[in-house]
Amino acid sequence: MKFGIVIFPSKKMQDYANSFRKRYDAHYALIPPHVTLKAGFEATEEEIGPITKKISAIAGNLNPVQLKVTKFSSFSPVNNVIYLKVEPSQELENLHNKLNAAFDNIQEYKFVPHVTLGQDMSDAEHADVYGTMRMNNINFEETADRIHLLYQLENGSWTVYETFRLGKDA
Repeated sequence: MKFGIVIFPSKKMQDYANSFRKRYDAHYALIPPHVTLKAGFEATEEEIGPITKKISAIAGNLNPVQLKVTKFSSFSPVNNVIYLKVEPSQELENLHNKLNAAFDNIQEYKFVPHVTLGQDMSDAEHADVYGTMRMNNINFEETADRIHLLYQLENGSWTVYETFRLGKDA
């Protein structure tokens, strides 16, 4: 079974992201707007119990993280992906690193915290849409106190397997 670990931002930020995603993101119906902490990985039913214990221990020892978004960005020319850029912070980096180290410590890409708005676009569409989006002023600042272990269903959609509170008071 395929799993992943994410932060879901506030409803306000999700609604904003979805106003773009419903038009530009082919995965709009498969998963809500999120910040990926640990990309998809395979695990069996037997393996997931110990994995949830690891995640719970990590979450319990780290404080909630700040999510601050002030601009649009893109992974072009590597990928035609447009996203809300989450400003890197030491807390967010620590959370990502600890989760990654608890597994295989293998990651396909450098950790760039973001909320995807559009993907799988042609070069021309990407240039046009990104040029328009980045003229908008945005400012979201919020605290995330939960991380979520998701699993992928047969139809490709993702759903929450378990939620973990960040912080010693969790």
